[in-house]
Amino acid sequence: MTDIRLSENGLRVLESRYLRKEGDQEVAETPADLFRRVAANIAGASSHYDENAARDQEDFFRIMAELDFLPNSPTLMNAGNELQQLAACFVIPIEDTMEGIFDAVKSAALIHKSGGGTGFSFSRLRPKNDRVLSTGGVASGPISFMEVFDAATNTIKQGGKRRGANMGILNVDHPDILDFIACKEDNDRLNNFNISVGLTESFMEAVAAGKDYPLINPHNGEETGHLNARDVFDRIVTMAHKNGEPGIIFLDRINAANPTPELGDIESTNPCGEQPLLPYEACNLGSINLARMIKRTKEGPAIDYEHLQEVIRIAIRFLDNVIDMNNYPLAQIRDMALGNRKIGLGVMGWADLLIRMRIPYGSERALQLAEEVMGFIHREAEKVSEELADNRGAFPNFQASLFKKPRRNATLTTIAPTGSISIIASASSGIEPLFALSYKRHVLDSTLTEVHPLFEEVAREEGFYTPEILERISAGENLADIEDIPDYIRDIFMTAHDIDPERHIKTQAAFQKYVDNAVSKTVNFRNEAAPLEVARVFQLAYELGCKGVTIYRDGSRDSQVLTTGKKEEKPRSKRPRPRVTVGTTSKTEIGCGKLYITINSDTAGICEVFTSTGRGGGCHSQSEATSRLISLSIRAGVPPQEIIQQLRGIRCAAALKRKGVGNTSCPDAIGRSLEEYLEYADYNSSLQQDLIGHHLNRDQSEPDTFANNGSIVCPDCGMEVEHEGGCVLCRNCGYSRCG
Repeated sequence: MTDIRLSENGLRVLESRYLRKEGDQEVAETPADLFRRVAANIAGASSHYDENAARDQEDFFRIMAELDFLPNSPTLMNAGNELQQLAACFVIPIEDTMEGIFDAVKSAALIHKSGGGTGFSFSRLRPKNDRVLSTGGVASGPISFMEVFDAATNTIKQGGKRRGANMGILNVDHPDILDFIACKEDNDRLNNFNISVGLTESFMEAVAAGKDYPLINPHNGEETGHLNARDVFDRIVTMAHKNGEPGIIFLDRINAANPTPELGDIESTNPCGEQPLLPYEACNLGSINLARMIKRTKEGPAIDYEHLQEVIRIAIRFLDNVIDMNNYPLAQIRDMALGNRKIGLGVMGWADLLIRMRIPYGSERALQLAEEVMGFIHREAEKVSEELADNRGAFPNFQASLFKKPRRNATLTTIAPTGSISIIASASSGIEPLFALSYKRHVLDSTLTEVHPLFEEVAREEGFYTPEILERISAGENLADIEDIPDYIRDIFMTAHDIDPERHIKTQAAFQKYVDNAVSKTVNFRNEAAPLEVARVFQLAYELGCKGVTIYRDGSRDSQVLTTGKKEEKPRSKRPRPRVTVGTTSKTEIGCGKLYITINSDTAGICEVFTSTGRGGGCHSQSEATSRLISLSIRAGVPPQEIIQQLRGIRCAAALKRKGVGNTSCPDAIGRSLEEYLEYADYNSSLQQDLIGHHLNRDQSEPDTFANNGSIVCPDCGMEVEHEGGCVLCRNCGYSRCG
């Protein structure tokens, strides 16, 4: 089968981030080619065990091509390519020596280069101002070294595709814990890190009792003082309420579920918290699309457990094969990965499944179904892992594990943020609710608003569809204000910020009951939510058996004016792209064909530049990169005249060879167009401002239909992002901070 039913956005994400490219970044494979490449490569491991590799290759291809299952991004990107690094996440230990710290920096750099994310516990590092006997100096503390890791991450793009992501964890009994809790209060600091506080059972008991607890110097094990547990807990809540960080993880609970305690304690997780790992462990992940696991019966839609069982069996074989086919970035990681053979099969499309079954998100029926579905997945995964052990052998560290019956994998299930792969599969992300009913997408120089396709599908099925309803939703109207929509439809289409936070955390807890590792989920709060509501969710997460929790309060990371150390204050962030811009498109000749240059303005002046090439070709990637950097620079405050000076006169061999071309290169052509546009804008300033003002005034009467999540915008396309699964995701272009 090669008829892969991809959405327009799914295809765009594949083309921009996954499909193999050659030459001047020209796409060199189709989606079917990609899935064939991955399937063939991963099935190669089956022949190592004298199994039917051809059968596995067809099975692997089919579940990907039908969008029933997709592996994590590194596997899709790298399987069958030169890099061949297939794992999503790693944990690297940090020893309390200068050599150990910078060995960890080097290891992280190699992992980020290969496309993986990293988690670290900084809890072994001695606190700031502690004496260092070898030098006679004092220690700078874990937070200062986090800055070193953050700077290193900034310089490396993962596999040439994206920037690395990190998790930083500090135990609650570390003497520097108060500084750690507040270390991301400045929104422009440690941006390559998610941070979480490692909480213990004794700490949570002290919180309940309002008692003090001891701080322990990890270097010598000595007590350095005491803090009131409830005060510290309140500080965590206050900061999480302010900007979403830190999150919390329950370390004792995680280690109680550690399948190989003889190999050591688990100190950290991967960047989004769903994969607790021992030092140097890696894990490869994959997700089943639950939206594809529904069948129609006389009684209505129901879970197709027969189909789900088939996909689980194939997916577990796929993920176990990935372990053998992986090119590990470090020898220590290879040893741990092959020794424990941890995998993480999870789900996406949970919200889609509930909508199709007409079940409100977080309702009692939804929570029961979550346990039922995840319990089924876990039981079937265990059966397959035990069957694989019969032929392939148990994981080598089985004798050091808590298991009585041989199995192939130390862990089997994880629920990760599905980010980009959920866009490819046209599925809702992980176990999150829908983020919004209408979305903005940026196409060339236009911003389009689209209503979620499931709403139109359900509206037609239930007989209340009209074009006017879609128009009203696109214009930002709430479902509660549209009288033609039945109440039960309003209930099933509640979005992330409309759902009570307790229903969010109860959903996470329901899935966690049948997940070996952990569950990545964001508990969304409305902007007006009080800190006490955040505290209640943290407590509920502990009471219900979650292994950690991440929250995000709508709008809590709005751009702030940051001090530069001088008396005056200057904004450090670029101005956001407005919803409506006005501009011109001009055609010009370049050395290798035609170049179309679009320049748009808002009330503050030029705000963006776009380019596209004609059929004759042209350096598309070069001109696109140039225009993106121009847009970024202008919105960051660089005067257009300075940009023009840098662009004008740049020379290209193709332009010099072709007669009659006035431009010396693509950048020169863009510079000329900017210059002409500024002259036009000066000459027609009143007309230009009237036109922009007309559109902006008209737009103000149409409320923003995208979920209000502050002013954070995608670094790739400038559109607003979603906070889901402990991660950040752009549904316009597929950018994800976590994969």
